[in-house]
Amino acid sequence: MKSFLKKFFDKTMLKFILVGVANTLVGTAVMFIFYNLLHFDYWVSSASNYVVGSILSYFLNKYFTFKQQSKSVKEIVLFIVNITLCYLIAYSAAQPLVRLIFSGIDNTLADNLSMLAGMGFFIILNYIGQRFIVFTDKKDKTE
Repeated sequence: MKSFLKKFFDKTMLKFILVGVANTLVGTAVMFIFYNLLHFDYWVSSASNYVVGSILSYFLNKYFTFKQQSKSVKEIVLFIVNITLCYLIAYSAAQPLVRLIFSGIDNTLADNLSMLAGMGFFIILNYIGQRFIVFTDKKDKTE
């Protein structure tokens, strides 16, 4: 357990956070512009965040964070599956949870708070998936 925690909280996590800040700024701007200015609905707006942010995230995490040079269709498929599952789980949980906690607030405010909460849930799930499934170093699998 101690070695797992040491591996979990290392310089790779710091790089992941830096990449996350970059793609969060880009994706969040897209999401809130789509929702608040273009008036797309909750799901289209939040999904747009992850389409744009995930493309940026894939390349930055692959080459900068996890230093993977291999070309692999399996890796791309795992990345897409990871992003999709994390998105669906995080945003499906966030919206009813926010509406339960903040019952009676305006729908627009509730959806904005839900999108923020969904982002938080997504970050946690996505790090675990990318770190331990998608971009796992081959030597880590043998240890």
